[in-house]
Amino acid sequence: MAALKFVRSVWESFRANSGLEPRLLDNLRVTAARPGTVNFELDIQKEHTNRLNILHGGTIASMVDLGGSLAVASKGLFATGVSTDLNVTFLNSGGKIGDTLKAEVTCDKFGKTLAYTSIKFTNDKDELVARGSHTK
Repeated sequence: MAALKFVRSVWESFRANSGLEPRLLDNLRVTAARPGTVNFELDIQKEHTNRLNILHGGTIASMVDLGGSLAVASKGLFATGVSTDLNVTFLNSGGKIGDTLKAEVTCDKFGKTLAYTSIKFTNDKDELVARGSHTK
């Protein structure tokens, strides 16, 4: 429970102090956390979609970035570092307005200067939508 409370406090700091997250991901919910792993959800709204009215890849990429930071936070760091590498692979449609996207991110390696994270996104049908990696 301590990891969940701490990760939520880091997320609230992003929401209060960042330019991007409160505009794009304000309704994101951190649903679970333990050291090295965080789960979160996003209810897809119009601002998350592309011109086809499905989840925009840029929204997913932003969540890969944020998810990596939250995974690092789950290890006890409030200052989560800067990105050195970010990768996203899109596998299925993430959904449309009203759907919920779920994510699980893990901190795969936590070193002295870098952390390596990986993330998986699933849709309402529990299909793998995308996967990503983030180095900080």
